[in-house]
Amino acid sequence: MQTPTYAPTYAPTPGQVHGPTHALDLAAELRLPTNALDYTILGIYFVVVLGIGFAARRSVKTSLDFFLSGRSLPAWITGLAFISANLAATEILGMAANSAQYGAYTVHWYWIGAIPAMVFLGLVMMPFYYGSKVRSVPEFLLLRFDKGAHLLSSLLFAFAAILIAGVNLYALAIVVEALLGWPQWVAIVVAGFFVLAYITLGGLSSAIYNEVLQFFVILAALIPLTVLGLKKVDGWGGLTDSLTASHGDDFVTAWGGTGIGSDNPLGANWLTIVLGLGFVLSFGYWTTNFAEVQRALSAKNLSAAQRTPLIAAYPKIFIVFLVMIPGLVAAVLVPKIGTSGSDLQYNDAIPYLMQELLPNGVLGIAVTGLLAAFMAGMAANISSFNTVFTTDIWAKYVVLGREDAYYVRFGRLITAIGVMASIGTAFLASSFSNIMSYLQTLFSFFNVPMFVVFIVGMFWKRASKKSGFWGLLAGTTAAMINYFVLYKQDVIGIPTDQGANFVSAIAGFVAGAVVMVAVSLFTAPKPEAELRGLVYGTVSPGMAEPPAAGDDAWYRKPALLGWGAVILAAACYIPFSF
Repeated sequence: MQTPTYAPTYAPTPGQVHGPTHALDLAAELRLPTNALDYTILGIYFVVVLGIGFAARRSVKTSLDFFLSGRSLPAWITGLAFISANLAATEILGMAANSAQYGAYTVHWYWIGAIPAMVFLGLVMMPFYYGSKVRSVPEFLLLRFDKGAHLLSSLLFAFAAILIAGVNLYALAIVVEALLGWPQWVAIVVAGFFVLAYITLGGLSSAIYNEVLQFFVILAALIPLTVLGLKKVDGWGGLTDSLTASHGDDFVTAWGGTGIGSDNPLGANWLTIVLGLGFVLSFGYWTTNFAEVQRALSAKNLSAAQRTPLIAAYPKIFIVFLVMIPGLVAAVLVPKIGTSGSDLQYNDAIPYLMQELLPNGVLGIAVTGLLAAFMAGMAANISSFNTVFTTDIWAKYVVLGREDAYYVRFGRLITAIGVMASIGTAFLASSFSNIMSYLQTLFSFFNVPMFVVFIVGMFWKRASKKSGFWGLLAGTTAAMINYFVLYKQDVIGIPTDQGANFVSAIAGFVAGAVVMVAVSLFTAPKPEAELRGLVYGTVSPGMAEPPAAGDDAWYRKPALLGWGAVILAAACYIPFSF
């Protein structure tokens, strides 16, 4: 899920939070001066993408190979794929837009809204996921609870994955039309074709190796943009001086104006930021979103699986600067950006800097980086969708007991159907005025309720088999009621969509937890013998596996990597807190 870092807030023009504008309404004058060199770079990238798909096809012999890369990949590969799957272009554009409008508040989506949850996933939850040998997140719920919780979570996840893949496709179409002049349908079909081709050919291995490539292509696009942008405004000092003069001191701090009762553009105080974003939304996304967890499950052993999100945490800490600084630079170069005094919206920050600062060749790399980011986000959701639909729905409830090769063939077929469905949901996304808020709304509906079911089931042995289904249903329902009834119908006053998403997430979490406790008190618990490796304090045979050669080295210790990331993220807050 693109995404959320946790997926960022889309930055609408003030006064247009509920307006009819397009989700990524880029200014028409931002057409990039691309030439043959730029298109050659783009063409080379697409050839390499397909080449990786054909190369990965040779390693696909079983369904485990197709859906989980045979659980054979090293931690550094799965770690880079983990972060690349999250680093979708909707996030890149949305975070830059956030920064142009809100300033340094953007760092919260990384240092509070990602790092603690990623560390928790690696240190606490991956031993349960990997040790139980499940193929997916919903399958874990089948082992811990019952078929009701498993089927409901599978259906909700499959539906959400297609919606989020559609968001990436639609956002890509809007950006490519604005920057390159391609019709929207051409961009959607081209991107959909390449994602379909390399996932169908090589399964998850193809997606993961392409995501590693895409990670470096994205960096190659963002680093020159950031460096040239800082040079344009006389460095970091010149940037902060200009923004302080034009927007006030709080614009370049992380916590200014977030006191309870204080007004700020986010419509959220420090408590809702910490609880709504830092705990409920963040942990809900990073620990239960199979588009991310699938990368860790493909690792070659438990140690590598644990290190996957921990390795990813380190680039995640610093990537914020590559998306935040361009947004801040745009706020200096176009002082009225996002207001009626300018033709540029906040979403135009990255495209504007690409047009103004990048020469041909580098411009081709930047465009390729944006396309790579969109495709990484889409591919992550499509590859996780085909796994859940095939192994958790089709193989367990529709066609049972067929030979392994049948499920590989079906996995390829459902991949094609998933891509076609995401093209349809791409046009559904076009009906929402706020694409990033739409993404976060989806996460509050689908990820947060699943997180509360996991967390209660994992830490409370008494949670009964039936409580999983009812907790998931109650959490999803409560989040939807808060958003569509209480917020949209103005029953309660919440100033922004972002604030409403925070409240919806908290409501879904509380409702799910309360219902799980209530149901557990009136229904029989699962026998303790069936909870080994599924509840904290118990051990399964898979969790007790000895470390592979070299995995016991001090610099590979998961605890060291995890706490190191938390301390580093906390230290990064210091210069933005005064």
